[in-house]
Amino acid sequence: MSLSAEPIIRVQKEIFDAGEEAAKLTQGRTDIGAVVTFTGLCRDEGGTLAALEIEHYPGMAEAEIARVAVDAAARWTLASLLVIHRYGLIAPGEPIVLVITASAHRGAAFDAASFLMDYLKTRAPFWKKQHARSGTDVEIGSAWVGAKQEDDAAAEKWGR
Repeated sequence: MSLSAEPIIRVQKEIFDAGEEAAKLTQGRTDIGAVVTFTGLCRDEGGTLAALEIEHYPGMAEAEIARVAVDAAARWTLASLLVIHRYGLIAPGEPIVLVITASAHRGAAFDAASFLMDYLKTRAPFWKKQHARSGTDVEIGSAWVGAKQEDDAAAEKWGR
């Protein structure tokens, strides 16, 4: 593994602050030349979404994300890596996921972040249910979110 520290993996209900997380990850580090952060937010789906509910198996989700983080560190030279994924009810506009990769060079940081997000979007053990807002044309209630073909196609470029 070409990671100078263990990857940090957290699955939590609480909202996170991407700026604070990046600052903690890089504090006192002079070997880092590039930090890439990606924050995924909950969309309102054109005003029809009241909330997104995310479920997971505690322990299993963290272990699986850690396994893929180790894979990322084997592919790219990284100084630090952090993944936070939320669960529970998430309102539109709130953050869902944070990926931060840090490296001496930008290429490794960008590629590793993209790899991790493609994995999280397509294969991470999370289940999402959309809850519709009342007063819209969408049937009120909830529906599980299925995989999207374009997300699967994006993940295929990494050979996973």
